[in-house]
Amino acid sequence: MSEITTAAPTSAAPASPAATAGHRGRGAVALTVARYVLALFLGFSGIAKLIAHESAIESFDRMGWGHGAMYAIGGLETAGAIALLVPVLAGVAAIAFCGLLAGASIVQLTLLDPPNAVMPAVLIVVMVLIARDRRDATAALVARVRRSA
Repeated sequence: MSEITTAAPTSAAPASPAATAGHRGRGAVALTVARYVLALFLGFSGIAKLIAHESAIESFDRMGWGHGAMYAIGGLETAGAIALLVPVLAGVAAIAFCGLLAGASIVQLTLLDPPNAVMPAVLIVVMVLIARDRRDATAALVARVRRSA
């Protein structure tokens, strides 16, 4: 009688990176898309303030704030939008946007239209998720800055 034997594998094949990443991979893609969409949205908002679009002027007039504040906030929004597009700066930009958006939410609640305060609050949640996703790059950036200081 003849027997056919096959060698048993000595170890199981390692799981593919995509299989081990699983849900994390889809989440990272969703946050990357969110970063780009928010960069466009906030970039256009910032540019509207920088070019003194009539809607921006009207909002700042309703708040009783001068044009200097409009240009400063527009500059911060535009710089932050650009930083969201740079992977190493995205986490820092998301953290900074949390502060800016918290201020926007408070302004909506107190000076403008209270129902519109929900949008900045929702964007804060997304920014926190982006900052959390980019925390390794942010830590590396902080370490690099500390070494060079």
